Amino acid sequence: MSHTTLEQAEYERQRKRQMKKTTKLMLLYGILIFVAIIMLYPIIWLVGASFKSNADIFSSIWFMPKEFDFAPYVQGWKTGTEYTMGHYFMNTFKIVVPKVVFVVISVTITAYGFARFDFPGKKFWFSILIGTLLLPNIILRIPSYMMWKTFGMLDTYAPLVLPSLFGVDVFFVFMLIQFFRGIPKDLDESAKIDGCNSLQTLIFILMPVLKPAIISCALFTFMWTMNDFMGPLIFISSVEKYPLTIALKMSMDATGGAFDWNKIIAMSLVGLLPSIVVFFSAQKYFIEGISTSGIKG
Repeated sequence: MSHTTLEQAEYERQRKRQMKKTTKLMLLYGILIFVAIIMLYPIIWLVGASFKSNADIFSSIWFMPKEFDFAPYVQGWKTGTEYTMGHYFMNTFKIVVPKVVFVVISVTITAYGFARFDFPGKKFWFSILIGTLLLPNIILRIPSYMMWKTFGMLDTYAPLVLPSLFGVDVFFVFMLIQFFRGIPKDLDESAKIDGCNSLQTLIFILMPVLKPAIISCALFTFMWTMNDFMGPLIFISSVEKYPLTIALKMSMDATGGAFDWNKIIAMSLVGLLPSIVVFFSAQKYFIEGISTSGIKG
């Protein structure tokens, strides 16, 4: 067999392998796109349904409306109360913003204490801390309500915000402890030699390393608080102070049981926008924060 014939045979084998590989990739991506469409279709349908009439919403599962009607957004924004959705958005951020700040500060300091310091009963208190993860939130509602009633702080945002000052978000504390344990203690010792105290070491040396984890904590807190319904329902009684979640529920309390679903869907999508914007803005750090556990030294 000539040299040219051997080259042609090798070329054919490589071409077949490449075609086989390309076919597998096309099949894989086709399956992934199909699954993605199935998972995303409910959201796509919601976007289309927000422009439909109530009759069209229940007449077809196709997402595309016959015509784009922005009336549900305009009318839904006005709400059925004396306040617009903008007012309820501001109420929501009055809860979300301070809670995110308080959670980041409290869980970082708590995790720093457990990860870097030795004190009497450390293992016992850490066990108690982790044990609280097993407590369902529902069993804490009545004691919390009675406590804040005694303090005279019902119908305020205090019951929704102030507990975050005391490191009650145990999941985040545990996560940050794992990050701290992955950071070499040589950094602490070097900072101490340079004259830094414990607080300065935390702020200037360790927190920049913890940035992905801290952003993950802030992002989770933001989304969970934006979607919190039970807390405001229990502690807030004035319509003027309702957050967005309760305002959306009020829009369903129509007389005669006839709900304007297009308005509800439209305002639900508007309510999702802050979480979507924040998530994609911090996506890089969020993925890094949940996929790593600190620096290994």
